[in-house]
Amino acid sequence: MKRLAALILLLAGGPASAAPQFGAWGYDLTARAPGEKPGDDFFRYANGAWLDRTEIPADKAGYSLRLGMSNLTEQRLHDLLEQEAGTADHLPKTTAGKVGAFYKAFMDSARIERIGVAALKPQLGAIRAARSRAELAGLLAHTNADYYGSLFGIYIDADVADPTRYAVYVGQGGLSLPDRDYYLEDSFAEKKAKFTDYVARMLELEGVPAARARANEVVAFETAIAQASWTKAQQRDPVATYNPMTIQELETMAPGFAWRRFLTAAGVAAPGRVVVGEKSAFPKLSALWAKTPLNVLQAWTSFTVADNAARFLSSDFVTAHFEFRAKTLSGQQAMSARWKRGVHTVAGGDALSGDRADRFGNLGWAVGEMYTAKYFPPEAKAAIQSLVEHLTAAYRARLARLDWMGPETKKRALEKLDTYVIKVGYPDNRRDHSRIVIADDDLVGDARRAAAADWAFQTSRLGGAVDKSDWFMTPQTNDAYNGSLRDIVFPAGILQPPIFDPAADPAINYGAAGGVIGHELTHGFDDQGRKFDAQGKLADWWTEADAKSFEGRAAKLGEQYSQFQPLPGVHVNGALTMGENIADLGGLELALEAYRASLGGKPAPVLDGMTGDQRVFLGWAQAWCGKSRDDAIRRVVVSDPHSPRMFRVNGVVRNMDAWYEAFGVREGDKLYVAPSDRVKIW
Repeated sequence: MKRLAALILLLAGGPASAAPQFGAWGYDLTARAPGEKPGDDFFRYANGAWLDRTEIPADKAGYSLRLGMSNLTEQRLHDLLEQEAGTADHLPKTTAGKVGAFYKAFMDSARIERIGVAALKPQLGAIRAARSRAELAGLLAHTNADYYGSLFGIYIDADVADPTRYAVYVGQGGLSLPDRDYYLEDSFAEKKAKFTDYVARMLELEGVPAARARANEVVAFETAIAQASWTKAQQRDPVATYNPMTIQELETMAPGFAWRRFLTAAGVAAPGRVVVGEKSAFPKLSALWAKTPLNVLQAWTSFTVADNAARFLSSDFVTAHFEFRAKTLSGQQAMSARWKRGVHTVAGGDALSGDRADRFGNLGWAVGEMYTAKYFPPEAKAAIQSLVEHLTAAYRARLARLDWMGPETKKRALEKLDTYVIKVGYPDNRRDHSRIVIADDDLVGDARRAAAADWAFQTSRLGGAVDKSDWFMTPQTNDAYNGSLRDIVFPAGILQPPIFDPAADPAINYGAAGGVIGHELTHGFDDQGRKFDAQGKLADWWTEADAKSFEGRAAKLGEQYSQFQPLPGVHVNGALTMGENIADLGGLELALEAYRASLGGKPAPVLDGMTGDQRVFLGWAQAWCGKSRDDAIRRVVVSDPHSPRMFRVNGVVRNMDAWYEAFGVREGDKLYVAPSDRVKIW
């Protein structure tokens, strides 16, 4: 741990400080609400004073300590982009020059205002020129490389039936609101009405005749899509969403949509085989496409172009987009400063935003190279991996002694755990940006060409072996993931306080960073991850008895979470959040075990009256410290597989015996769960 701490001190990019960022030992005691009983609301006990004194910034839908991490990264990226923009050529050849020119193009608001909607002339002209649904389907095929929306999404990933090869996946799409519930549930009727206004405004700005009438038709079309679509909980099932078929079989199953033209235009028809996701929805969606008037489909496609491109356009588009997407849907009160939006545009929003415009058409991998070169030295990789190894050892020990899993399944589980590859900081292989054309006076074109280059990279891999060194998050991302390649990835952007602070007490780091590491480790064994074997293949490797035992425990946890209400009458969806809830519970269990093992049999020190176990729990709670506006919470509950922050704390600790012992929680406390009802999975 000493070597780990010494190397991570280099991450600050300057002189190391011996003092933790939070409090005297890594936790901010002034954030605590000492009047709150831990057993009644542990999230508020740990963070209540901070929650009460912290106001959500006007340009945010919420604020948290994690967002504070993102703000630091954002500022660092701003400094890098400003530096490169100051010396960028008009048509730069170097990667850094292209990053600078892209940012310079975004910051040239005067030019963007002069161009206005003319920036979308190629896309809008192509839509108007389409004389059939087949021609229009050919335009939708460019959804990954241009601003067009699509009734069906396309992506490329390892084939779960043969993880050594890539496959083309096709899934339901077509919805502009966060979830089908926004179209179908009465509680979102006001949001849906404002969505109609937003569609009308965008069509009006594009010059579409009878914009209001077309908007009503567009919203009716998307409502029909919502009625045909699977729920997000249903989409979590990897067995139900794996339906390989030939293009001919797809055409037979879902006639009415020009599949061959769509896939050919997307550049993915050559394999002659696709994996269909929501199988029962496809015939309904294709039939809807076939019966909807062409002029309605054109209006809908025109709207999706404006919606996806809005942030790159003149202020009238930007304002309309903000008023609906940020203010109406998430409660954000003010628009972010232009430089912040510029950073997200060039560097990629990734986990910082759910909006496609933050993820579409960026140079995130190029920016990541620049970011890690300055703020994440190569020698830190091995040191951080050692912490991961401690958590992996704890998981191996827990798997070995599980009392509900039989020896056959246990053996296979341990084999799967041993196949995981840990990736830290940044990828070893760099993307080639030499062919991307970036101009300092063509923002809309820059974003489109960057997107097209990324999609070309994806499609070029079809027919080849899966690249196991691949990453799906840029290095600057404040997040982590467990991927389809049986890899666990911790980008440089998440390795900051309060997740990891080299100067903090180890118990805090185990509770925060260890909890996140454990979370990602257990994802491969959650209610969906467990359906993949040690080779990453979709396969049932559990005995019937063990599968039944697991499912019973998972269902019990889901029932607990479905009782939680972040707002009156707004319930957490225990089915949608199941995988993340299992991972949160397993992650903190592993973190506590790994911390105890790190003591080597010695007693943990007591700091400010807090025991080692107590500090592990406080580290986890501090990592999730934050608050959100009501509209943002409503959006999260229906569309996000993660539970709201307070339940990522309270929902976990109430199932851990060690928490009861650490904080003296007793029957009668609000979070108390009888020992026989506490969920124990990992």
